[in-house]
Amino acid sequence: MLFIGITGGVGAGKSAILTYIKEHYNCRVMLADEIAHDLMEPGSDCYDRLRILLQSDDVWTPDERFDRLKLASVLFSDENKREALNAVVHPAVKEYVISQCEQERERGVLDILVLEAALLIEEKYDAICDELWYIYTSEDNRRARLKKNRGYSDEKVDGIFASQLSENEFRAHCAEEIDNNHMPEDAFRQIDEILTRKKAR
Repeated sequence: MLFIGITGGVGAGKSAILTYIKEHYNCRVMLADEIAHDLMEPGSDCYDRLRILLQSDDVWTPDERFDRLKLASVLFSDENKREALNAVVHPAVKEYVISQCEQERERGVLDILVLEAALLIEEKYDAICDELWYIYTSEDNRRARLKKNRGYSDEKVDGIFASQLSENEFRAHCAEEIDNNHMPEDAFRQIDEILTRKKAR
């Protein structure tokens, strides 16, 4: 089983890439954001620790779950709380990913396991995945997509881009690069070529 970590800038079109791989290969896709949300549900160790961390904040729904908008507002305005939350959630996500990878290897059913995470490189997932793939889309194209599809302003896009790794940093850590600047079919062809090459080894 090949364990691939997929990363790239916001607006690079990673979702379409993940959908294609999932639909055309014997594969399981894990999304770090979804894992984090699941781990923040009541009943988990992660939730219990965050409950203590955020006990003085109005971030709860009537059924004691996190109100995502209120939580985002608190984390945006309080860097210390954001770092403290990340220090709880990120290791929990990584622990879950490692355990799932071990289970899938033991099952021996999948050809490919894929993880998508915004902070794949920053959180050192290259030590866990067999290899990382970089979905490359130019800043101009990503900006246009974010403005059209998500309604982001130029100022918001600028802030997002400033917080992310440079193209060179992505490339330095990734074994494969998929150019996603053109038609989706062009990116899908690149995926097929890469996976065919790896299968032939």
